[in-house]
Amino acid sequence: METKKKDIRALTKEQLREFFVQQGDKAFRGNQVYEWLWSKSAHHFDDMTNISKQTRDMLDANFVINHIEVDAMQKSSDGTIKNAVRLHDGLIVESVLIPAKNRTTACVSSQVGCSLDCKFCATARLKRMRNLNPDEIYDQVVAIDQESRLYHDRPLSNIVFMGMGEPLMNYNNVLKAIDKITSPEGLGMSPKRIVVSTSGVPKMIKKMADEEVKFKLAVSLHSAIDEVRTSIMPFNATFPLSDLRESLQYWYAKTKNRITYEYVVWKGINDKRKDVDALVEFCKFAPSKVNLIEYNPIDDGEFQQANNEALDMYVNVLEKNNITVTVRRSRGKDIDAACGQLANKA
Repeated sequence: METKKKDIRALTKEQLREFFVQQGDKAFRGNQVYEWLWSKSAHHFDDMTNISKQTRDMLDANFVINHIEVDAMQKSSDGTIKNAVRLHDGLIVESVLIPAKNRTTACVSSQVGCSLDCKFCATARLKRMRNLNPDEIYDQVVAIDQESRLYHDRPLSNIVFMGMGEPLMNYNNVLKAIDKITSPEGLGMSPKRIVVSTSGVPKMIKKMADEEVKFKLAVSLHSAIDEVRTSIMPFNATFPLSDLRESLQYWYAKTKNRITYEYVVWKGINDKRKDVDALVEFCKFAPSKVNLIEYNPIDDGEFQQANNEALDMYVNVLEKNNITVTVRRSRGKDIDAACGQLANKA
């Protein structure tokens, strides 16, 4: 029976060097292969042109490179690109390139499906199949960087973990991917240009703070009233706002990085003055800013975008309380690539 080959990208550089020594070769060969795998994003051993054919065949006999494939690409009228990404086992996730005037942002997925149960999100309706490996997250970024250069004539500048899945439920792999993305031996991107967006897992927020991560934190809040938040995000019953607030205070004390709250205002759900007042109080526990996000329907009509008066009320009250607020218009709605719409419809 054929033994299953190991994914070579699961090896550290030291392990690769050691492997070559065991094969009677020089350790530096491991450095060469590592460079091909990460900074040059080689998909096949035959791409490694400065390594002998004999060595490439030996690698092929021992390992695989489980790279992703962009299975389908859709382009929006506003320049947004959505990728349906096929993983080595045939499962699909989605990632999005969002262009703006001075930058391009990659919105990447961290799980196939999602661990959580937010009622307004299409991805939450998919059961969680598995976590993505670090290299699968990394590959999404590489693919979007290539598309950014091809279609927008500039390299990728920002990354947000706001695609499919809850990043903090795949904590170790997400952090390993970010290490590779920010490493000079990987993509060399600044961690300050990376935002990890969570629905709020207090224990993991504290763990990130303890590890003194350098990337930014965003929290999908949507209500600062427990009953309301639990009605739309049922896991809030397990991780109530008091626990979330404590973890965010801890985050700020450790990192001195202010928090971004992602917040959708829905008709009849969180569009009253009491909802805004609760948000203002929640924002006072640690320096923060609020992104009010346009809602993108997912067909069933249960959730509807609040009217402009409600949005204006939020903006006015937040600004009067000296809280930075931005109203974010969604991109890529015509190809189901906007926030909350990623559900493998492509």
